[in-house]
Amino acid sequence: MQKEQTKDQATPSRRGFFMGAAAAGAAAAAVTAMPGLNTPSAELNKLPPAPENGGGYSLSEHVKRYYQTARV
Repeated sequence: MQKEQTKDQATPSRRGFFMGAAAAGAAAAAVTAMPGLNTPSAELNKLPPAPENGGGYSLSEHVKRYYQTARV
Protein backbone atom coordinates (compact mmCIF):
# COMPACT_ATOMS: atom_id res chain seq x y z
CA MET A 1 0.00 0.00 0.00
CA GLN A 2 1.45 3.39 -0.96
CA LYS A 3 1.28 6.45 1.22
CA GLU A 4 -0.45 9.36 -0.38
CA GLN A 5 1.14 12.76 0.16
CA THR A 6 -0.98 15.77 0.61
CA LYS A 7 -0.45 18.73 -1.68
CA ASP A 8 0.65 20.83 1.29
CA GLN A 9 3.64 18.60 1.99
CA ALA A 10 6.68 19.28 -0.19
CA THR A 11 8.79 16.39 -1.39
CA PRO A 12 12.53 16.74 -0.90
CA SER A 13 14.49 16.94 -4.12
CA ARG A 14 18.13 16.64 -5.04
CA ARG A 15 17.99 19.91 -6.91
CA GLY A 16 16.84 21.77 -3.80
CA PHE A 17 19.51 20.12 -1.71
CA PHE A 18 22.30 21.10 -4.09
CA MET A 19 20.98 24.65 -4.41
CA GLY A 20 21.01 24.96 -0.63
CA ALA A 21 24.50 23.49 -0.39
CA ALA A 22 25.75 25.90 -3.05
CA ALA A 23 24.21 28.86 -1.23
CA ALA A 24 25.79 27.79 2.07
CA GLY A 25 29.18 27.39 0.39
CA ALA A 26 28.92 30.81 -1.23
CA ALA A 27 27.98 32.37 2.10
CA ALA A 28 30.94 30.71 3.83
CA ALA A 29 33.30 31.91 1.11
CA ALA A 30 31.94 35.44 1.37
CA VAL A 31 32.40 35.54 5.14
CA THR A 32 36.00 34.33 4.97
CA ALA A 33 36.85 36.86 2.26
CA MET A 34 35.47 39.84 4.19
CA PRO A 35 38.18 42.35 5.05
CA GLY A 36 38.61 43.73 8.52
CA LEU A 37 37.80 40.58 10.48
CA ASN A 38 40.04 39.70 13.39
CA THR A 39 42.17 36.66 12.77
CA PRO A 40 43.06 34.25 15.56
CA SER A 41 46.76 34.49 14.70
CA ALA A 42 46.71 38.23 15.46
CA GLU A 43 45.32 37.49 18.94
CA LEU A 44 47.93 34.81 19.58
CA ASN A 45 50.73 37.27 18.89
CA LYS A 46 49.47 39.48 21.75
CA LEU A 47 49.80 36.73 24.38
CA PRO A 48 52.84 36.61 26.66
CA PRO A 49 55.39 33.88 25.91
CA ALA A 50 54.94 30.44 27.49
CA PRO A 51 57.00 29.65 30.61
CA GLU A 52 60.38 28.06 29.91
CA ASN A 53 59.85 25.13 32.28
CA GLY A 54 56.41 24.30 30.86
CA GLY A 55 53.08 24.43 32.62
CA GLY A 56 52.42 27.73 34.29
CA TYR A 57 48.78 28.73 34.26
CA SER A 58 48.34 32.39 33.45
CA LEU A 59 45.13 34.37 33.54
CA SER A 60 45.37 35.97 30.11
CA GLU A 61 42.70 37.97 28.31
CA HIS A 62 41.77 34.87 26.33
CA VAL A 63 41.16 32.87 29.50
CA LYS A 64 39.18 35.73 31.07
CA ARG A 65 36.99 35.88 27.95
CA TYR A 66 36.42 32.13 28.16
CA TYR A 67 35.37 32.34 31.80
CA GLN A 68 33.01 35.20 30.96
CA THR A 69 31.32 33.26 28.16
CA ALA A 70 31.17 30.00 30.16
CA ARG A 71 29.14 31.49 33.00
CA VAL A 72 25.75 29.90 33.46
